[in-house]
Amino acid sequence: MRFIGNKESLAPKIYQIIKQYCIVDSPNIRSVCDMFSGSVSVGKFFKNQGFSIYSCDMLYFSYCLQKAYIENNQVPLFNNLKNTLGIQQINKINSLFENEQNPYQIVLHFLNSLSGIKGFIYQNYAPNGSKDLAQPRMYFSDENAQKIDAIRMQIEIWKEQGLINDNEYFILLATLIESVSFFANVAGVYAAFCKHWDKRALKPFMLKKIELICSDKTHFCFYGNSTEIFSNTNKHFDILYLDPPYNHRQYAPNYHLIETIARYDNPQIKGVAGLREWKNQKSAFCNAKSALMELESIAKYQNYRNLVLSYNSEGIMKKVEIDEVLRPLGQVYFEKIPYPRFKSNRNESKKHIEEYVWILENKNTKESK
Repeated sequence: MRFIGNKESLAPKIYQIIKQYCIVDSPNIRSVCDMFSGSVSVGKFFKNQGFSIYSCDMLYFSYCLQKAYIENNQVPLFNNLKNTLGIQQINKINSLFENEQNPYQIVLHFLNSLSGIKGFIYQNYAPNGSKDLAQPRMYFSDENAQKIDAIRMQIEIWKEQGLINDNEYFILLATLIESVSFFANVAGVYAAFCKHWDKRALKPFMLKKIELICSDKTHFCFYGNSTEIFSNTNKHFDILYLDPPYNHRQYAPNYHLIETIARYDNPQIKGVAGLREWKNQKSAFCNAKSALMELESIAKYQNYRNLVLSYNSEGIMKKVEIDEVLRPLGQVYFEKIPYPRFKSNRNESKKHIEEYVWILENKNTKESK
């Protein structure tokens, strides 16, 4: 999905830097804690490298992605649902299933065949559903909003009826979350909608299958404030990876609509954009002063061997300030990764910016027994 600061393209380069300074092929370096998981791109990368992953985020939709991509290790079979669909529905849409053997794909075919429902998304984020507002919201076309409602409701019904297990539930939610970004009428984030229709927003909504990662390792995902969750854990991490927000833009309001689709909790919303309440999801890293305090607090943990901090060169924490926080705590290595500036960025004075990468060998590390 489109996500501020997504590290999908940078993760391999960051890994090469880590390999320069950490013996990552050692059997003793096998766990990575991704403290601010976001779109889960880094967690997925390290899972593919054979590491055991611990990940966390304070946004629920990120937790859904983590459960599907990180904690899950197998392709879903949908055994309980298969019987129900076979008896009640398959005859109606049999032509869609003729050449398809994958249970996951069959379930997606079924969900894509649902008729739309005028639910919460339609009523609040489509033009006809919100036509009584001074500015009707245009996040989704009327048809696509109804389709999203129908799919989201059906997933919840299956869960409540015990027809899908937790694993299958989060895989379907992750599929919906990932698919939404291909049809949303937004420029990038969801803090505002476009006043004219983007071509992709007018295409009929369809779930697109996600690529799941099989693994023989056990992985753990958490939802909530990462600093609180990991500050007192007795688990020791070989690599503690930090990719915090780097400017004043809070993630929660920028992805409020994805959060609402993930939760589907009919929240109280307000404003032109229809924002849900998000004050309890503020990140300390979106303020320069509190960001440095938060970084120092995390860096002083004793439950990791190597801390890896990835940060934008134009972030609100300055390099010299970060150096001052990290250097007293152990051996510090530093590298830069240049990459093209996003075209949408207003500052066109530079064509490239840099990703800063610090690696701290923790001198106060305390191995768990």
